[in-house]
This record gives sequence, C-alpha cells and structure tokens, in this order.
Amino acid sequence: MTTDLLAPYRWLQAPDGSTQNPLGDIYCVSFFRGLAPAEVLRRFGPEGASGRQMTFQELNEEVFEFVQETAGGLGGGHVGVVRTGGWSVAVEPWGWCATLWETAPRLSRGCEMVAVGRHDYAEDSFVHAVGGTVVTGFMPNRPFDRHGSDADRLNEVMREVGLPTREPEDDATSDGRVEDGLARVFALAAGITGVPMTPDLLDGPFLVGPVDQALS
Repeated sequence: MTTDLLAPYRWLQAPDGSTQNPLGDIYCVSFFRGLAPAEVLRRFGPEGASGRQMTFQELNEEVFEFVQETAGGLGGGHVGVVRTGGWSVAVEPWGWCATLWETAPRLSRGCEMVAVGRHDYAEDSFVHAVGGTVVTGFMPNRPFDRHGSDADRLNEVMREVGLPTREPEDDATSDGRVEDGLARVFALAAGITGVPMTPDLLDGPFLVGPVDQALS
C-alpha cells in the first residue's frame, strides 16, 4: 500500500475559489519556534499596535477591506497568529511579508522561522531563517536553485519530500520545474517544525493585528 506523503497538503494548492482551500491564490504561512502569538504580532506590526481575537472569517473580512482600499499592491494588511505546540503559526491572507528576504531577518531575530508563500501571479516561495539570518530560500518549483547562509542545510529533508537538490539533467519536465512544489514545501515545513499545516489550524481563534507597511 502506497502512502501519499503530499495528501495532507494538496488542499493548499487547490485553485482559487475552491471550497477545499479558503486561503485562496495569494497567502503566506509562517512558523515561529518558541514565540507567543503576541510577540509574533509585535514583529509584524507597527510599534504600539495591539491584537484582537478573531475567527479566520473575520480576519478575511479585514483583509478584503484593506485590499479593496489599496488595490492589493500592499498585501493583505493583517496577519493572524495561532499557537500550536511549541510554535506560533502566522497566516497572511493575500500577503507575503514573511517570505521577503528583506523582512525575514527582522521576523526571525532570536528565533527560528519557516515561511511558505503562494502567489499565483508572481512566484511561490520558501524561506528558513534562524537568528535574523536567512539560512535557505528558494522557489518551490525550482528547489535546486537555493540561496542563503547555509543553502544545503535542509538537503536531506528536502529529498525526503521529493524536492530535488540538484537540477535535473534531462528535460522530462518543462524547464526542470517540480510538480506539486507547493505541497512539497509544506511537507518540508512540517518536517522542520513538526507542525503540519492542516485545515483545522484555521479554526483559530487567531490573534490578529496590522502588518507594518514598511514590510511590504
């Protein structure tokens, strides 16, 4: 009997509008080891901002309003954080801040952060940062093109989830792109954090706050 390693994560790459994926086609999910949700919010937000308890639906409504007012170019404007085990999980609907190389050092200072971003109109992305330094970062459909202070650190775990660490020599797939890259990086994130991104994490409740626009 064959087990589909990616089955728990395929919902995260379902098409926009699908009932399987309430996150849509632009979002970012980041994991912070050892930080409380309030501390994660402080890192994302402008100085002095406070958080409010919300459901995922209420977070989405806040994001929708912000996107309507700003035409979408500044991200979703809000982040929701929930605690699970020893990690806090931050969800940015219509956002991408945690995967930006300029932003990851600020967010990861003094801790470990793993971030995965989906952006159907640009590029999906993966970042692993520790202590304010990006260790490894790449696009999920081209994991062999990595950058960071120790770009090969995750090679063993990457191979376990089917992410090649060397560019294929044949042209079996178009320009070497990896099939199901987004689901594979969520499997990679789970391998690092021990926290699988399952739909029940969206049950919240979330601590929600604004995203500092300097991060966008």
